Amino acid sequence: MPLTIAVVRERAAGESRVALVPETAKKFAALGAALRIEQSAGVQSHFLDSDYADVQAVPGIADAYAGADLILRVTPPSPEEIAAMPEGAVLIGLLKPFESKERLAALNARKITAFSLELLPRISRAQSMDALSSQGACSGYQCGLIAAARCTKFFPMLTTAAGTIRPARVLVIGAGVAGLQAIATCKRLGAMVEAYDVRAAAKEQIESLGAKFVDTGVSADGSGGYARELTAEEKAQQAEKLAKAVAAADVVITTAAIPGKKAPVIVTKDMVARMKYGAIIVDMAAESGGNCELTQPGEHVVANDVNIHGPLNLPSRMPTHASELYAKNLYNFLSPWIKDGQLNIDWTDEVVAGTVLCKDGATVHATVKQILGDA
Repeated sequence: MPLTIAVVRERAAGESRVALVPETAKKFAALGAALRIEQSAGVQSHFLDSDYADVQAVPGIADAYAGADLILRVTPPSPEEIAAMPEGAVLIGLLKPFESKERLAALNARKITAFSLELLPRISRAQSMDALSSQGACSGYQCGLIAAARCTKFFPMLTTAAGTIRPARVLVIGAGVAGLQAIATCKRLGAMVEAYDVRAAAKEQIESLGAKFVDTGVSADGSGGYARELTAEEKAQQAEKLAKAVAAADVVITTAAIPGKKAPVIVTKDMVARMKYGAIIVDMAAESGGNCELTQPGEHVVANDVNIHGPLNLPSRMPTHASELYAKNLYNFLSPWIKDGQLNIDWTDEVVAGTVLCKDGATVHATVKQILGDA
């Protein structure tokens, strides 16, 4: 029997992406896999069932998961969805591995082999599989658009019959994939952009996009391409220098996150109090608590006439391209292990070993076990 790959409609609130798009469905079929998708699973991403020429469309979760060997998802499955999965199936998605010990226990109870793409090693070979980066690019782009739409000023400089309009000043905090995309988007829209990151290597990347680097004298390069957590002294030095840049900005976009931990508070309420009346903060880190002390996840709040936005699930605002990028990440991760319609995983492979979350009824990822304990 060939490998059976199953995909269902994402049911998380506000989620409009899908884990399989017609292009990647054709590629999986060419590897000899049989594909099954829940009816209308791709509709919110603007893919019709008829677009999936190589895929069997079935009425619901139970029909989609029945006998499935490999399950592709965007968001973590609910308890009901886990219960519908065949025992011993392979699951891959953005599983939020640090969020729920109970979810891990449910997966292990059914001996699900689960791969969480958030755990993907940050190595060159894995770049084409890096869903955090592909979805981060969508988020950074959306932050730039939200800022431009909400700003009370033109982003670009304009010369009009009534006089010259100076460009808006944008400060982007965090220069990972999302931050760099926010910088690039704001620059394309004509804003005057400054940016800050605690990683020393980010200076060159920021300046390559035409933005000015804000140097606070603090460097926090960490392992795996991520920033380490700052000491109390470093945070105080960073805050003092950064406060001046925040006060001068018309728009502040924050994108700083630490995997498995609450987002660091970078913009304090005192900094907000010093900002211009009518200024805007777009806090991309709202889902993990926010980089601004006053951010309310999913809400728009006003403090000292500063508008603070805490948008959630930004990639779902552009689900067609977000789904296409994500589906390609999944295909690039899985395709080396699918041969002649069978899944043969090399458990010694660095990417596989670094990404596997649950296997043989146990949580096996060391960092997740350290943070959550055994599940």
